[in-house]
Amino acid sequence: MPPLETIQVFQALNSSPNARLEQSAGLGDGMVAALWNNRHDAQEYQAPSHHTLSCYIAGGTGTFRRDQPNDKGGPGKLCVLPAGHESAWVINGEIRLAHLYISPEQFSLGCVTLLDREPRELQLRESTFIDDPEQVQRFRQLIQLNWSEPGERLLTSSLAHDMLSHALLSQVGQREGLRLKGGLAPHLRRQLVDYIENHLAAPLSLGLLAGQCALSEYHFARMFRESFGLPPHQYLLARRLAHARHLLRTGNQAFGDIAMACGFASASHFNNRFRQAMGATPGEYRLAFTR
Repeated sequence: MPPLETIQVFQALNSSPNARLEQSAGLGDGMVAALWNNRHDAQEYQAPSHHTLSCYIAGGTGTFRRDQPNDKGGPGKLCVLPAGHESAWVINGEIRLAHLYISPEQFSLGCVTLLDREPRELQLRESTFIDDPEQVQRFRQLIQLNWSEPGERLLTSSLAHDMLSHALLSQVGQREGLRLKGGLAPHLRRQLVDYIENHLAAPLSLGLLAGQCALSEYHFARMFRESFGLPPHQYLLARRLAHARHLLRTGNQAFGDIAMACGFASASHFNNRFRQAMGATPGEYRLAFTR
């Protein structure tokens, strides 16, 4: 999960004497949640490297963007702030808002696995004060959970994944004027996605994956990153962990069997990787979804 010092929107609010952080939590998979109070403030966001989903929980009727002074916020309003955007805000009165910060790597994974598109083809559409009842309901569920309690933090992580999927399906569009160079042909990208999903239990090496595309390891790694938005080893680990989460939620297989089914060398290796990514052990994850 990204360290808080790399999340520019978080740091901008955290450095304000008027903003107060109620709670924050790393949710694994490159996502962080935060709940803020703010009053009589001004904020600017300068091309953050991460995406931000923002939901107004209370107040905000005096909040506006400097370039859109007639458009005011309010409870239940949602903002979508993509990586690289620039915005300046004026906060009059008091506001309570929840944020979900999403790493570009997690966005890339969603583009490939959910949309079957190259991440560099797509962009999250910048939106201000939109109505999205489904997403607002998820935010309200999210802030009711205790993020400091491991089991509830894992439920929060599951909600965050649902929120990202919803944003990918409803707030993503084609980049304008894009002329792609390099990368894998679409049929090779799809072939690799299917091959990896069907062979998660196998010891997949860089050379083996490169061979599926008849490329050298060097050129394959470079072209894979162009098309997938992250390096092969990171994509493979993410898919193995996603499969492990599915098995933990839906069955009662022994952890050693899950480790083998997901391509981890041993139960201890699986446990370590899972804890690094999710901030909890596989046992704690399973318990959170069987209470």
